Amino acid sequence: MEGMKRPSLILLVLALILLSACQTAPVTGRSQLILIPESMEIELGLTSYKETLKKAKLSEDKEVIDMVNRVGERIAAVADRKDYKWEFNVIQDDKVVNAFALPGGKVAVYTGILKYTENEAGLAAVMGHEVAHALIRHGGERISAGILAQLGMVGLSVAVKNKDPVAISAINQAYGIGVNVGVLLPFGRSQELEADRVGLVLMARAGYDPNEAVAFWGRMMKAKDKAPPEFLSTHPATDRRVKELKQWIPEAMKYYNPK
Repeated sequence: MEGMKRPSLILLVLALILLSACQTAPVTGRSQLILIPESMEIELGLTSYKETLKKAKLSEDKEVIDMVNRVGERIAAVADRKDYKWEFNVIQDDKVVNAFALPGGKVAVYTGILKYTENEAGLAAVMGHEVAHALIRHGGERISAGILAQLGMVGLSVAVKNKDPVAISAINQAYGIGVNVGVLLPFGRSQELEADRVGLVLMARAGYDPNEAVAFWGRMMKAKDKAPPEFLSTHPATDRRVKELKQWIPEAMKYYNPK
């Protein structure tokens, strides 16, 4: 009888952990399973951000820096995360077509992507998309899945608390720490599309025309046919993606308030 109670108790504890770990993504309402505290995500994001900037050459172009800060601050203002310590930097590397946003509000844009954004609204499409990944906690989802797959639910909390090598490996993989190009490894297609949708709402609320996101991805797709930029190696650009964006434009336009 005692032997039967123990498995039942374990299952009950696991069920309670899973229940408390369930969250809802903004805008889309999708249910999420995130097993690590957001404070840990933010701490890891800050560490990764500092390491990346140490190795990078920052732009000295005042016009570009001012534009990135202007767009970033407008998006941050509508992101509803006053606890984030927002920071925006421009990395001088015309060969890298990329941008990233980490938990806690640490954002960087590589100069190589500016030839595709073309204007502030195009840049807002990129930054809105990347900030959306952080707001939705896509990294936390990937960390949870990675650690859970390797350790199982029972060992998860202990492994994270004690910084077990397996847990650290899963964290590094989730955030792409140590990756040469960019900061994030590829998100799943569903997460990319979700970030597109939430990113449209963010840029619209910030006063940028959501239609510019469609124009931006159109330019990126043309570039893919010639010489795929690195940004596309971590952000799949397909016909479906553009079609989805067009379908979400009406939803985003409800939030559009030109400034």
